Parts: sequence; C-alpha cells; structure tokens
Amino acid sequence: MNKSFCIAFLVALLCASCLQKNDKLNSREVNKINTVSLIIDDQLWYGEIGDTLRNKLASPVFGLTKEEPLFTINQYSIKLLEGFMTKGRNVIVVKKGDHTQFELTKNQYAKPQNVFRISGKSIANIIQLIELNAPAIIQQIRKTEIEECQKNNAKSLLNPTLIRNKFHIQLDVPSGFKYVLHKSNFMWLKKELVGGNVSLLLYQIPLHSWNKEKDKVSQIVQIRDSIGKYIQGKEQETQMVTDDAYAPYFQAIALDGKNAYETRGTWELQNDFMMGPFINYVILDETYNRVLVLEGFCYAPSNEERDLMLNLEAILKSVQVVSKDNSVPNE
Repeated sequence: MNKSFCIAFLVALLCASCLQKNDKLNSREVNKINTVSLIIDDQLWYGEIGDTLRNKLASPVFGLTKEEPLFTINQYSIKLLEGFMTKGRNVIVVKKGDHTQFELTKNQYAKPQNVFRISGKSIANIIQLIELNAPAIIQQIRKTEIEECQKNNAKSLLNPTLIRNKFHIQLDVPSGFKYVLHKSNFMWLKKELVGGNVSLLLYQIPLHSWNKEKDKVSQIVQIRDSIGKYIQGKEQETQMVTDDAYAPYFQAIALDGKNAYETRGTWELQNDFMMGPFINYVILDETYNRVLVLEGFCYAPSNEERDLMLNLEAILKSVQVVSKDNSVPNE
C-alpha cells in the first residue's frame, strides 16, 4: 500500500508539474507583443466571420520590407474562455447570442488587459459590428502594446544625460543601445541584434527652415535624406536615402502636446543591398525654436520587423521636451 501510494503520489506530482509548465508556456505565448487571443468557435472562425476578423486584424503592416500581419492571432474554442487564455493582454470574444452588442472591459482577468466582446443574433450582425468597431479595437490594442513596451524599456534605461543636454528632451532609451555618432545637432544610437540591428536618430534644424506652405511629406523626405550622409555602408557613395518605390505613410499627430508629423516608409543604402523600415517623427517645437526629428529604423533581414518597429515607436513616443523655466519635463 505504501509503495503504491508513493508511486501514485509521484505520478500526480509529475503531472501537476507538467501542467504548471504548460500553463506558464501558454501564458508567455499569449502575452507576446502584438498577440491577440481570439475566443471563437471553429464554425464561426472558418466562415465569413473569421474571414472578416483576419482581414482586419491580420492585414499586412505598412512600411515593412516583408509581409507581416498587424497582429498574431491565436484562436481558441469558446470553451476555454474561463481558462488561461483570459490572462492574455488582448482578448476578443466572438459568439452568437440573444443580443447584438459590442463592449470593452479592461483589466478583468489580468492587468493590463483588454477584453473585447462581440455578439450578435446572426452572422450579418456580428460582421457589421466587427466592421464598425475594428478601428477602435486596433487603436486600443496598439496603445496597450506600446505602453507594455515602454514599461519593459523603463526597467533598464540608458543614461539620459547626453541626450538631455544636447536636445533638451527626456527619452526613455533602453540600455542595450550604444552611441555610434553624435555631433552638435545630430545623434545616432544603435543596438546590435542577432542577424541585424535597430537604430535611433535624433537631430534638429531651425524652425524657420520649415515651410508651412510646402508639401510636408516631400520636406520630411528631403530632411531625412540630408542626414543620410552619416549612415553609410562599407563602400563609398552608399548613404541612406528614403526608398522612393512606395509613397510613405503620413499623418499629423500630437506628441508631447506639440504639433507633430508621423511618417513611415522604407530606407535603402544607395549602391548597396541593405534596406529596412523606418518611422519618423517631426515635432514643431516653438519652445526651442526648432524642428526636432526623432527616427527609428531597423535592418533585420533574418528577423521579423513588426515587433522591432513597435518597440522603436514606443521609445520615440516617450519623448518629453524639457522646460526652459525649471529644466524638468513637461507634464
């Protein structure tokens, strides 16, 4: 009896250990950056509803050199709703029900967390809700993922003194970045990766050189190409320029409470084979009478670019211009 009991106890302990290990593994999987846990029955997932969700949530990310989906979707049966999948940061529950409704609940099972619930009496109702609310869902998920990146970056930051003194800004740059080059109005930081690297560029030009009447995209391309002389390949005449094969994505935004412009596209080295995506922020900063430019770009031929670019975006969006009066960042 004692021997049998010991064997049974050891087997139970081993099984529990395996289950615990799998739970941890699954928990890590659903909490990867840009990952969505989609709770939906197979019958709906492999039909029109699933097609609509994939078209919205897994559409190609603009500005990358290879096709990657906006989000990585992990689909699970509705029966798992009360299980570990609810620990994910971004959960979407889709089902047929007695009511047609869309709702967002934050931090219900974990923190941070978005739980989107979409239900409808018919397939047409559900598809209509997805079409109507997809932009808001995408915006909220991206906001949460950027905040998660910023939280992780803040655990180990590069000494901010040099950046602060040169550009009068606070920028949360992770300690993995190293200074490659810095001049009076220009700075280049790089982080080496396995099979590539990511870079940050910080530079400024006088505010009067910005022409409000001129086309903004062409000005931004002209400005960023002008500093490409600092970013070169191993051979001569291989400076970085904006790839003109595709028109850059452009939008006006607010950054640190100031008028700014976001531009996304791809870069290339002239007379060379290297290329990759970039994200560029131009801030019209009247405090210091300048155009402040913050840019992130990557070269990752053997890696996925989507998550690298999201983290660069998170770094750049942490910018705060230091006040002249008290030398502390604006709130």
